Amino acid sequence: MTACNISTGEFSKHFNANMKALGLPVPSTLFDSATAAISNAAIMIEALKKLGRGATVAELIKATTGLEKLKVAGALLASFYVGAVVGSIAVASTKTLGCGLNLEGFFSFQNKHRLKYPNSHLFYAANPEILAPKIKAHTGYWTKAIANKGL
Repeated sequence: MTACNISTGEFSKHFNANMKALGLPVPSTLFDSATAAISNAAIMIEALKKLGRGATVAELIKATTGLEKLKVAGALLASFYVGAVVGSIAVASTKTLGCGLNLEGFFSFQNKHRLKYPNSHLFYAANPEILAPKIKAHTGYWTKAIANKGL
């Protein structure tokens, strides 16, 4: 097994770059560290499970506390935003550790950190640009995330 080289302090940089590549806004402080990002993503996933996949980020904010900074993404479908957040956490974490990321590794990461949600495997298969922002389709991801334009 190959060891990963840890590059501390880079998580936020890689997370923000992945979200930016997807055309999505990233509020400050919610995702500055892996710990904060995982914690906030878990809160978002729990609220999304209760609200359903048709909920917007604005509805997600109303159903939780501490996520008010997400209002910049209020019109987006929460399922797409949360999906991008979870994928970006995995991408940033593996880049911070100096490791690569494949789909199997991502699903392992998702399970380990309890960031799995209903139909997430299908979601990431249909939106591979989340885990590989160099895929040309990434520039249109945000258009899919606009309310009423989802899967």
